[in-house]
Amino acid sequence: MALEWVVLGYAAAAEAIMVILLTMPGLDALRKGLVAVTRNLLKPFLSIIPFCLFLLMDIYWKYETRPSCDSDSCTPSEHLRHQKSIMKSQRNALLIASALVFYWILYSVTNLVVRIEQLNQRVERLKNKD
Repeated sequence: MALEWVVLGYAAAAEAIMVILLTMPGLDALRKGLVAVTRNLLKPFLSIIPFCLFLLMDIYWKYETRPSCDSDSCTPSEHLRHQKSIMKSQRNALLIASALVFYWILYSVTNLVVRIEQLNQRVERLKNKD
């Protein structure tokens, strides 16, 4: 199961890097290429949404089937294992949330950049028309 989390982590990192590159000032020469690449990657990255839902259901299933560890019924090693399991689940849920948020931000920023480029082209046409 660790491979799924590695894939999700890489996808979230790639989304974050693309958002940073799209919003970084001074990259106007590269922006057109970055926008084209990002727009082409948005559809494949859409598969992150059902993947995250699957992983979220996996976390929920593990939470529901996890043996409960009451204060007196567990040995210290079982209690430690229970706490580690809870921490892993919380970390993985945070990774899921960050991947989904980065996808939404990437989608929104890409659409805004495309819209700004269209408006700039319209302004240039109107200036040339006058």
